[in-house]
Amino acid sequence: MARTAAIIAAAGSGERLGAKTPKAFVQLAGRTLIEHAFSSLSPLVDEVVIAAPATYEGKVQSLFGESAKVVTGGATRSASIAHALEAISPDIEFVLVHDAARALASTSLASRVIQALNDGEVAVIPALPVADTIKSINSDGYVTMTPDRTYLRAVQTPQGFTRQILNRAHQDSERNPDATDDAALVESLGEKVKVIEGEARALKITTGEDLERAMAILGLSRSDEIRSGIGVDAHAFSTDPNRKLHLACLDWAGEIGVDGHSDGDVAAHAICDALFSAAGIGDLGSNFGVDDPRYDGASGATLLREASNRVKNSGFEILNVSVQIVGNRPKLSPRRREAISALSIALGGAEVSVSATTTDGLGLTGEGRGIGASASALIIKRALRDVNVGSNT
Repeated sequence: MARTAAIIAAAGSGERLGAKTPKAFVQLAGRTLIEHAFSSLSPLVDEVVIAAPATYEGKVQSLFGESAKVVTGGATRSASIAHALEAISPDIEFVLVHDAARALASTSLASRVIQALNDGEVAVIPALPVADTIKSINSDGYVTMTPDRTYLRAVQTPQGFTRQILNRAHQDSERNPDATDDAALVESLGEKVKVIEGEARALKITTGEDLERAMAILGLSRSDEIRSGIGVDAHAFSTDPNRKLHLACLDWAGEIGVDGHSDGDVAAHAICDALFSAAGIGDLGSNFGVDDPRYDGASGATLLREASNRVKNSGFEILNVSVQIVGNRPKLSPRRREAISALSIALGGAEVSVSATTTDGLGLTGEGRGIGASASALIIKRALRDVNVGSNT
């Protein structure tokens, strides 16, 4: 598979949402729109570049650590994408361009875009048929024509391109300065743009009503009990050269492991701690204490499965978890996709986001003496829904 990068355009304002911060930081189900967008794309791509609002670059970087490159967005969408393109690694062949405002676009949709590129397309966009009758009007407000909606589509993101085509399109963007998406720039080059089926959940969140629709797509209501929790864990590297490193439910060959009662998987442990905190059922120590022989040498996956079961037995379901690994080694980026998959499987398919950072030489992790992780978890206890039972009369 070709190496792929994702650009997330996140420099828009939140004025129409009535937000006091840029749109990317608007909360939806306990996470910002930019975090939702990152989570859907990160399992599929080799790197992520985010075009952030000016003065908010540091805030975006703090959310994703070294798992995303952050650039300053431009005055227009095209300018933001052009800035992000300059930050992409030289060996990237395909580029996804996504709007943070389409926060609920699924990983499956992005996967189908990438597959079409692998099948030989140079530009791929998801779109939905237009249900409403469309009218073209003049400046006086009178109808000039009614296009045949059979051939009309409402375009979404993520859109996918070969890097070469996208670079050419943005180098030539002055020919179409008012383009509202990257596909329009590619069209102006005379290149073919392949349309694939989009999805309803990839709606663009622009107004308060859109936010309500997004909540409904997630199956949430205002009466649901949504809780969040945080967890942390850290272990020192072992003095035993034969101790294996287990991290994010993966084995890391050639790396010395950490000391601990279980396998020392700090990412899994931090997630467990966050889940217990959110559900109000203790912490990592009270649930998996060192005095309990059942967890002596237990794998991170085993603990995650048990934690997930305990959360569910408390009446909650997991909406998503996010974990940031802190340390100088191992290098996470080459295996981030594997880590996301392994953690998600251990949690019964829950949505997982994984990032990594360092501490600039400070403390246990910064000095290379150990590794740590911090995690957040979002869980929900759904309110009883009213069910209308039809009469037999």
